[in-house]
Amino acid sequence: MPTEIFTSGRIRKAENDASSGLLGLHWDNGTVTAYKQVPQEVYRRLCSAPNPASYWEDRIAEEYPKATPKKQAGDSDAAKGFGSLFDGG
Repeated sequence: MPTEIFTSGRIRKAENDASSGLLGLHWDNGTVTAYKQVPQEVYRRLCSAPNPASYWEDRIAEEYPKATPKKQAGDSDAAKGFGSLFDGG
């Protein structure tokens, strides 16, 4: 599963599951947001954008349905895998 790490800006990491179309965004404040049905091309453009947070705001935030990140009791490692962050769809 493709993962992009950003060293500056509000988005710190983006993860994309191409088979399910799930996009996970890890923010600088520690929150994770998720979106369903995001095409691979949109993920590619997010990763190559000069300002990924602006791209998210303009092209993703209102265009794709949100998914619910899972709350994992006792799980302090948010990087354990994109698939484990979301409920079944």
